[in-house]
Amino acid sequence: MTELNPDITGIITITLQPQSNGQYICQLSPSLSDSPRENIQCYGQTKEHAIAIALEQLADEYRRIAEEQQNIDWLTVERSDSGEPITKHYHVILHYERIAEEESKFETIHNTIMGNTVVENAKITVIEIDPEIPIDPLTRAWD
Repeated sequence: MTELNPDITGIITITLQPQSNGQYICQLSPSLSDSPRENIQCYGQTKEHAIAIALEQLADEYRRIAEEQQNIDWLTVERSDSGEPITKHYHVILHYERIAEEESKFETIHNTIMGNTVVENAKITVIEIDPEIPIDPLTRAWD
């Protein structure tokens, strides 16, 4: 079992500021000892939307750091003593965002899914993981 790094400590403070137009600004202030930056400030249509955008930006920075720290050569295939390729486990995180102008929420989802634009234009993070790590990939069931 991997030990937690005791050097990473701190708090993430979330501050919401209502705007005169009914929207919100969310400011994340991480005081984590390894924080990649001081503050994140994002606009949102609602409080929840602003928080989601700000947390996604923080998560994006930490995904990038986690991937870079592994320094994995994309093309290297490790082989066993018998020469067989060793299969590894990876956590694949696909992140895609866009602003859409559509007639309905259904049309927005449908037109986003059509074709391969989501995969082609997404930011893909690949992190090698231990096969025993209890990660439940996020899935979405469309309502």
